[in-house]
Amino acid sequence: MEIIDFFSSDNQAHWLEEIQKSDWGAGQFLYSLLRDGKLQEMVGQTAIVPMLIEEATQKLVSFCTLAPLDDIQPTDLTPWIGFVYTFPEFRGHHYAGKLLAYVEGLAAQRGEKAVYISTNHIGLYEKYGYEFYTMLKDIEGGDSRVYRKAL
Repeated sequence: MEIIDFFSSDNQAHWLEEIQKSDWGAGQFLYSLLRDGKLQEMVGQTAIVPMLIEEATQKLVSFCTLAPLDDIQPTDLTPWIGFVYTFPEFRGHHYAGKLLAYVEGLAAQRGEKAVYISTNHIGLYEKYGYEFYTMLKDIEGGDSRVYRKAL
């Protein structure tokens, strides 16, 4: 397994096709943002899309984003880990945790003191050291649980 960044990849078309295979609505939204070149416009110019891949098969295992913003806007909280997804055939092996640890490390290297996740999942991110922080409205006006992890 290897972690690469979508924007630094020399095979973006392949990885875009892999992201499109996601069976999750938010994954499809990420696909459309990447396809149309709109992700960084929406969540910040420094946004990255780390992907955990199986090198031998060139299969996408898990992906997420690390960006100044996510679906909670406007906010002073930053940075955000978003679009966290692991393909069904790879679940149960803590691959998302490996990806989270990777982006947390990047954020810490940048001098960030904490990272945030907006989700409605309960019990998933707590396994990785995140704590419920607050409830905020997302860009569609819905309630979202915000988790925080100190770095």
